[in-house]
Amino acid sequence: MFDQFLKKTAELVAQGESFVTATVVRCQPPTSGKPGDKAIIHGEEITWGWIGGGCAQPVVVKEALKALADGRPKLVRISPSAGDPEEGIVDYTMTCHSGGALDIYLEPVLPKPRILILGRSPVAQFLAQLGNTIGYTISIVSSDASAESFAGAEMIEAKSFNLEGAKVNPQTFVVVSTQGEGDEEALEQALKTNAAYVAFVASKTKAAKVMEYLQNQGVPAEKIRHVRAPAGLNIGAKSPEEIAVSVLAEIIQIRASAQMLANTAKAALQSKSSSALPVIDNEAKDLVCGMMVNKSKAKHQTEYQGKVFYFCCAGCKQTFEKSPEQYTATI
Repeated sequence: MFDQFLKKTAELVAQGESFVTATVVRCQPPTSGKPGDKAIIHGEEITWGWIGGGCAQPVVVKEALKALADGRPKLVRISPSAGDPEEGIVDYTMTCHSGGALDIYLEPVLPKPRILILGRSPVAQFLAQLGNTIGYTISIVSSDASAESFAGAEMIEAKSFNLEGAKVNPQTFVVVSTQGEGDEEALEQALKTNAAYVAFVASKTKAAKVMEYLQNQGVPAEKIRHVRAPAGLNIGAKSPEEIAVSVLAEIIQIRASAQMLANTAKAALQSKSSSALPVIDNEAKDLVCGMMVNKSKAKHQTEYQGKVFYFCCAGCKQTFEKSPEQYTATI
């Protein structure tokens, strides 16, 4: 089974997908999940593996999505009774559980940042080496897909720098480093993508001429303003090696700023959630086991005295229906 787990995770990594691995690291019998059991959460569901019964799975998926959002691993404990809070452990009390306890380690796996370089210039070569050294995924687009001088990089052969098969997304960093070999064509193709970062390695004079050409070709002005030219931070770089350093430094700076903004936005959202603003509540408490259930995805629900109740599993639903007044008395 472990070889299948490695194969599945390797496939997702190769596809540039975000996902979470879940591993049972401790159990207190009786539990269906055992230490070493593994699962993969991709999208909003467990797509492979096993970490325990149906009641545990929604909790794992919910916490996995949170781990993806902040990029941090976490340890989740599911047990039938509340214990003393422990730092670093997310506790869930679940009385419909088998009676035992599970500790499940969640590890988010995020795709490597990707730099797509158009051209085979000396700057392109050094940038590819530096990016590869710090763990970035490097792709090179050229009419000649020879891997010479670009060890460890994905080579994409494309006439006129056509990027239809390059899988560019808003998280891709596109650097045009053709330096006299198809500058206009390469930059025009780069601006047809939805990449959030497009940089052009050129002098100010050369960049201005290419921008003017693109404008005459009908490329929208807002697209042209989007280009960072000359590429890289202004550190007085002169040699190809130094220019490559300045470009990579700019990319690192942009990624760090984006993460800071994301954290700020997350903090603001959390602050708003405690204000008097109306909030759409899509969760309901399973009155039998105490677990929070997503209403839109709940498979088990029943109606009692004109109100709908949601459950994490068929067992909780059945228990409730035998004696609904017992569970609704305190509502």
